[in-house]
Amino acid sequence: MTVELVPTIDRENFIVNIQAAFKKAVVEEFGDDGKEVIPREDVEKSFAEEGAEIFDIISDGKIVGGTVLKINRATNHNELLLLYVNVNCHGKGIGSAAWQAIEKLYPDTKIWETATPYFEKRNLHFYINKCGFHAVEFYNPHHKDPHEIEEDFPGGEYFFRFEKVMRQ
Repeated sequence: MTVELVPTIDRENFIVNIQAAFKKAVVEEFGDDGKEVIPREDVEKSFAEEGAEIFDIISDGKIVGGTVLKINRATNHNELLLLYVNVNCHGKGIGSAAWQAIEKLYPDTKIWETATPYFEKRNLHFYINKCGFHAVEFYNPHHKDPHEIEEDFPGGEYFFRFEKVMRQ
């Protein structure tokens, strides 16, 4: 699978697509309560992060996903804030190809960091088994995320934090 990372031009399309992609797992786990799974404000907040770089994932000329990265060129400790693959594109190697493209685009990265909810089994498999991340922390009501917790998000108190050490 070949993909390209192209700077996002249509942020509204990005938001609609990521909400649809994230909703699938939440509905499967908790049912549909009609709420936005990932609120627009949270996506927009990621866009506004210092060092944020926003990309569409393109395959065969079509947008098949997207990502928001937080790049710190001073420390080279970078964060994968958001990554999604369109629901109708799951299981085709797009996520793995996108991650390889991200690593290639930022070869000076020392550490990548990301987080995912505990119930996102596909994400757990993807980050650990496909991308080489390691779970380094588990946020829960007794060990809260010092940065932020999405209390409104189903299962929002329970997140895994991952790191991938690229070089020392």
